[in-house]
Amino acid sequence: MNTPRLVPAPISLLFSEVAQDRETYEREYHQLSESDENALHQWLKLAKARGETAESDPVLLQLMIEMHNKIDALERFLKNEEPVRLSLISEAEIDSIGFEHFHVSQEVFSPEVEYYARVEMPVHPKRDVGIFFKALSSSLAEITKMHERDEKEWASYMTARERIQIREAREKK
Repeated sequence: MNTPRLVPAPISLLFSEVAQDRETYEREYHQLSESDENALHQWLKLAKARGETAESDPVLLQLMIEMHNKIDALERFLKNEEPVRLSLISEAEIDSIGFEHFHVSQEVFSPEVEYYARVEMPVHPKRDVGIFFKALSSSLAEITKMHERDEKEWASYMTARERIQIREAREKK
């Protein structure tokens, strides 16, 4: 097996073996993606499709939507409404990531076992991402299933971490 190219990236990971309850994990996986598609996001997609946003500033429009989402989050907090998430059995710290792989700091995986995980992506806006992965070793995993939008954010985050690493290497010289 070729060793994948990984860059340092501190991310928290909650996970469980898929064999325990695949259907329930699949449901949460899809709900996490749909939670990003609230009514306002759907309205914006339709408005863009109809060409109604052609003269609008896309950055300002996105910021307004994020403000609306923050207000919704504050309202849920004040009403003490927590999003219902599955209780995942294990926890680990990702220490490095690649485009399709990640490595954890402890040896917590059983090789060749498939897992479902929830990752809090350290991007703006912060959100939970559901992934399925297969353990290649006790600490290295290959991502087998991730939503398309999440793949793009994962790749962007990995690229940003790589840039930071390059910048730090240049500063040391």
